[in-house]
Amino acid sequence: MNNARYKKLPVIATAVVAAAVMALAGCGSSSSGSDSSSSGSSNDAFVLGALFPETGSLAYLGPAETSAFKLATNDINAAGGVLGKKITTATADVSDADHADQNTSGTQSVLSKNPSVILGPASSSVVKNVYKSISEAKVPQISMGATSPSLSGVSPYFFRTVPPDSVQGAVLGNVIAQDGVRKLAIAVFNDEYGTNLRDVVVKTAEAAGVQVVYGEKDTFDPTESNFSSLVTTIKATNPDAVLVIAFDQTKQLVKEMSSQGVDTKTKMYMTDGNTADYSKDFDPGLIEGATGTIPGAHPSDAFQAKLKAVQPGLSDFTYSAETYDGSILAALAAEKGGAVDGVTVQKNLAAVSGAKGGTECKTYKACLALLKDKKDIHYVGQAGIGPFNENGDPSSASIGVYKFDASNKPVYDHSQAGEVPKS
Repeated sequence: MNNARYKKLPVIATAVVAAAVMALAGCGSSSSGSDSSSSGSSNDAFVLGALFPETGSLAYLGPAETSAFKLATNDINAAGGVLGKKITTATADVSDADHADQNTSGTQSVLSKNPSVILGPASSSVVKNVYKSISEAKVPQISMGATSPSLSGVSPYFFRTVPPDSVQGAVLGNVIAQDGVRKLAIAVFNDEYGTNLRDVVVKTAEAAGVQVVYGEKDTFDPTESNFSSLVTTIKATNPDAVLVIAFDQTKQLVKEMSSQGVDTKTKMYMTDGNTADYSKDFDPGLIEGATGTIPGAHPSDAFQAKLKAVQPGLSDFTYSAETYDGSILAALAAEKGGAVDGVTVQKNLAAVSGAKGGTECKTYKACLALLKDKKDIHYVGQAGIGPFNENGDPSSASIGVYKFDASNKPVYDHSQAGEVPKS
């Protein structure tokens, strides 16, 4: 996702800022287990770092990601840890792309703990603000939700357990066409996540005979809060359906659409940036029948139960499987390489994902046993992705299609598989 919600200015940290961050390294981050301030050799504990959106427009993603991160940490340690030692963690809140200072400070906070790997961020825009500093530190980064196609191969240290928007956009474009839509309007915010995804949807839908009557080039400001004029313009194009690509702006936009008589039910589509639980935001039935897509496999009931044991009441599982798998893959890479430094983890990530074949294994414990027997492995995780390709992308992935129920919650309907372009 891009903020990109997910989503979406290169940032140069000055010496003054870096010093301030180091002085406040504990702010906005946490660590567990033994001191994780000196990782980098096989004599140290593996440090699982992570950057989450605990505040800002993507904060609703935080609970699922942090729960999956904790579950993975527990599972790794329960199986004996990495190289015989329990792993430690270091996390920080990086908010969204509208808070670039926090993107940077949170990242520097985690980097100060010498992580073996960094999970996240989920937003493509936030990734773009921080990936250079992470790569320069020779720390592999595994995003669970950054879907911008421009991130493919951006650095040999950047990986992701979610497919780029080229896959989601193609699936969504086909779904819209298959539903019989002939005139489509698109309300999209001016964000890399939004425009990249929009472009793929447009290309796919138009190839299937759909006419895009608004939004092929038009966008709205991500900070916009009054959507009266936008909705009036969209309504005037007399579309069969409307696709909304946005984050938290979706709430006010959809309410305005409804107030002006635009169909927000069976003729509305959304993406991973806004396919969320709106039961507390909308009147019952306001978006009943609307369709949304989320990259990645739908978490199994058993996996959801484990996450709920970590965080009771959890109801949105977006990117939970991707967060979990990224954590497990990184730990397996360190185990395979025999050291916990970032360079070793980076060199072995593709191998443990099955890029060179190997025996399939579905849990950290099972994979660890195979590695100790000197066998090559292919970790088959919760997200259902294929092995990492040369660009750090999953070679294949599924896109979940969801329908909103009467309480305005997305309910899983089915998945469509897709191959990830190599370039």
